[in-house]
Amino acid sequence: MSTRYFAIIIIFGFLNGFSQLSGQPGHSLSVTVKQTPEVQVRLAYHVGNQQYVKDSITTDKSGTSRFTGSEKLAPGVYMIVLPGNSFFEFLLGNDQHFDITCDINNPAGTLAFTGSEENSRFLEYQRRWKELQEEAMALNEKLRAASPSGADAASLKTQLAAQEKKMKQYLAETAESNKGTLLGAIARSIIPVEPHEPAIPAGTANRDSVGRLMSYLYYKDHFFDNIEFTEPGLIRSPVLGGRLEQFFRQVVIQMPDSIIKEADRVLEMSSVNDDVYQYVAVWLMNRYATSEIMGHDAVVVHLADQVYLAGRAPWADKEYIADLEKRVDRLRPNLIGRKAPELLMNSFAGYYVSLYDIRSDFTIIYFWEPDCGFCKEATPMLKDYYEKHRADGIEIFAVCTQQDQEKWEKYIVDNGLGWVNGWDPQRLSRFDYLYNVESTPLIYILDKDKKIIAKRLAAGDVASFIDAYRKFQGH
Repeated sequence: MSTRYFAIIIIFGFLNGFSQLSGQPGHSLSVTVKQTPEVQVRLAYHVGNQQYVKDSITTDKSGTSRFTGSEKLAPGVYMIVLPGNSFFEFLLGNDQHFDITCDINNPAGTLAFTGSEENSRFLEYQRRWKELQEEAMALNEKLRAASPSGADAASLKTQLAAQEKKMKQYLAETAESNKGTLLGAIARSIIPVEPHEPAIPAGTANRDSVGRLMSYLYYKDHFFDNIEFTEPGLIRSPVLGGRLEQFFRQVVIQMPDSIIKEADRVLEMSSVNDDVYQYVAVWLMNRYATSEIMGHDAVVVHLADQVYLAGRAPWADKEYIADLEKRVDRLRPNLIGRKAPELLMNSFAGYYVSLYDIRSDFTIIYFWEPDCGFCKEATPMLKDYYEKHRADGIEIFAVCTQQDQEKWEKYIVDNGLGWVNGWDPQRLSRFDYLYNVESTPLIYILDKDKKIIAKRLAAGDVASFIDAYRKFQGH
């Protein structure tokens, strides 16, 4: 059983949508690889944590190749990939006419740029930053080897603090001296959020817990302070996608309300640049449309309403928008936290049954079929749980989704299914639409007020979920 709702196809459409940059028209990048004529070199680029090949050329007998085109390439961090998958990175911004040289035996150490001042500065930055990182790593190694209570450890901690300060200062100076360029934006993005000492009012109980909460909130609220959303080159770099991934995976609490609040905030920050806004919106929709975490479909509905269906997604065509609208409309009635839609239908007992007439602490809605392979595994598990806990306030409303009444009745009798067995072969109750039934088995759990508290659970997880929910509620 899959909990994926639908795939968002628009992933890289924005990559061709950048406005033309000023300067010379098109791009012309000469790459000369010394000591090895006639080798294949590839031009590649980043998007988030993925890399994609843009073009591939074989050098001539002098080791030279040239990537050219009548249009400028989208700004970002690009790579030249050499034989053996060795590579080096460079920047593409306004200036896209320059020459690159390196030696095949030591590409990074011999790399040089002619006609690109920004890349010369980028190269200098990369080499100095590597030195600073190696110095910090060496101090860390010494600290790990030192006795925790010894004088050496204290001295090394002081040196590490000084090294960290020097690294932050270097990044800040690089960002400031290269302000308005992709290099400046990259350097600034690495500067961490400064630690914040919260001001806790006198007399506050549980000061440590309150302090940790306030520190977390400050860190969350300032996480993107050093990201320049005005710089579209960050899209084609590891920076923007990496920060979004870290923030929405590690920082934000994985509850729909928390995610929605922060998604709206990041979208607002990114709205200063159309291309960046498009990237962030698509990234968010893709992430939560394919999420396996229960309840994240509420984020999909919110993003659809606030961006795609609100006319704020000019990159999406009419067909996509129409399909998205249909899909999210199937999610709306069955979002976690909403009252479950009524189910009124005939039953195995021979009379009409209503979901709302069931009085129990928990109601499990179970969509199933007699011939479904996964159902043949899920049904016995649910039956065992039901028979053991029925007296503890558990009821099951089972809805068969196929139309063979004889097969349905035989399965119920043969397997002794004593729960409520609903029958609606014509789907007059619209259960398939209201509960987004696209495959079986499908399980929802409702509380005593018929509010949806879980959905798309595996049968084996029902017992642990209800136990945990009872404890959370203090029962």
